[in-house]
Amino acid sequence: MVNLEWYRTFKAVYDTGSLTAASKILFISQPNVSQHISGLEQHIGKLLFERKHKVVPTDYAKLIYAQIVDPIEKLEEVESIFKKMCLMKNRPTINIGTPKEYFHLLATENLKDTTGIIISTFGNSKELLEKLSKTEIDFMLCTEKTDNYKFKFDEILTEELWIVGSMDLDTQHLEQVLASANLTEAELWLLAQNWLTYGSEISEPRRFWSTNFKKRPVFVPHAIIPDYQTILEGVSKGNTVTVASNLLAEQMIEQGRIKVLWKGSNVTKTTLYLAYDPQRAPTEMINLVKDLFKERSKNRTIMEKSA
Repeated sequence: MVNLEWYRTFKAVYDTGSLTAASKILFISQPNVSQHISGLEQHIGKLLFERKHKVVPTDYAKLIYAQIVDPIEKLEEVESIFKKMCLMKNRPTINIGTPKEYFHLLATENLKDTTGIIISTFGNSKELLEKLSKTEIDFMLCTEKTDNYKFKFDEILTEELWIVGSMDLDTQHLEQVLASANLTEAELWLLAQNWLTYGSEISEPRRFWSTNFKKRPVFVPHAIIPDYQTILEGVSKGNTVTVASNLLAEQMIEQGRIKVLWKGSNVTKTTLYLAYDPQRAPTEMINLVKDLFKERSKNRTIMEKSA
C-alpha cells in the first residue's frame, strides 16, 4: 500500500511549485520531500514533476492532483480539529443543572471568561437533585438545601422575594390597608387575586407568607408555569400577581411592565446555593463554577436598591 504521506507531500509540492517551499510547509527536510516524490513516482510508474528552475507538474500529475486534492484537504481538516481537541484537554467539562432563568441572569455574561467547557441542564430542583444523585450533572443551582449528607451547599448570593403585579391592576385598596398596617385586610386582598406560580407547592408565596403573616397562604393558583420568566411575562400582560425574585423582576419593573405591590413588612430573603459532591468536584472546578455564577455589577445594584 502506498504511503499516504507521499500524497500529502505531492500536494504540497504541486501547490507551491517548489521542493523547498513544500518542506517548510510540511516541517520536513528537502531530501525527505524528494524521497517522497520519488517513492510515489516509482509506485505509480509515472513521472510527476519535471525538475527545471521550477518544479513543473506533468499531465499525469495534474490528473492525480484532481483525484486526491479533496480527500487530502478533508484529512488535513480532521487533523486540525483533532489538534484543537488535544489543546483543550486541560479544559474541564462541567455539567451544571440550574433553572434557566438563573443561568441566563448570572452565567451568560461570564461565559466568555470561563476556561471550562460548560454543559447546562435546565430543570426544577427535584429533577436536578435526582440528576446530581445519579452523577448525571456535576453541580446544581438551587434555593433550598437537602438533608443528603453527600452534598455540600455553598452560598452563591442572596435575593429578596417581592409580590409583583400587572400595571393595570387596581391596588388602591391594598395601598390603603398597608399604609394603616392592616395586614389582615392586606392578606384578604392578596388572596383574592389571580396568582401565577412556579409549582403547585407554591413555595415562593409560602415563604413570603411565613415571613409576613406567620402562616401558609390559602389560594388556588390561576396558572402553574414552570418558568419564572414566562410567569413575569404573563403578569405583564394580564390582571395577575406573583411572588418573584427581585433579581429576576427588576428589569421589567424598571421598564414599567410590572410593578411592585408589596415588599413585605419583613424582608423575605432566599439564598441561592451551589450544590455538589465534594468527593467528585476538585477545588479548581468548584472555583470555576463559582466564577461563572458570580454576581454581576447589575445584581449588586439591585441588592443595594432593595436594602
